[in-house]
Amino acid sequence: MAYKKTTSFDDIEVFQRAYKMSLPVHRTSLEFPAIEQYALGDQIRKASKSICANIAEGYGKQKYSRAEFKRFLLIALGSSDEMRVWCRYCFDLGYIKESLWQEWCDEYSRISRMLQGLINKL
Repeated sequence: MAYKKTTSFDDIEVFQRAYKMSLPVHRTSLEFPAIEQYALGDQIRKASKSICANIAEGYGKQKYSRAEFKRFLLIALGSSDEMRVWCRYCFDLGYIKESLWQEWCDEYSRISRMLQGLINKL
């Protein structure tokens, strides 16, 4: 298997997965009731995007400090775990179906494991 050199945060698989997940989360949250647009909807949009943004920001700083990269990955990990809580709220409040809740929770669990693996390598 050929090794692909990472030249950008875009090359990191966990970034790609988190970004891919943030899009349907964003779109789905826009369908929530108006009362939730500035509460739960806003919170899941921010948390899902925070994972991607923190991976990118940390990647950009790793040239100067691997510890900074690790710190930003830890923040991304927190946001990924946070998303599992928000997904539960979305399901329990009836804003998403059980199948979507399970899909989102499974994917955010994978993202968290991938981040943990990346953190452990640093």
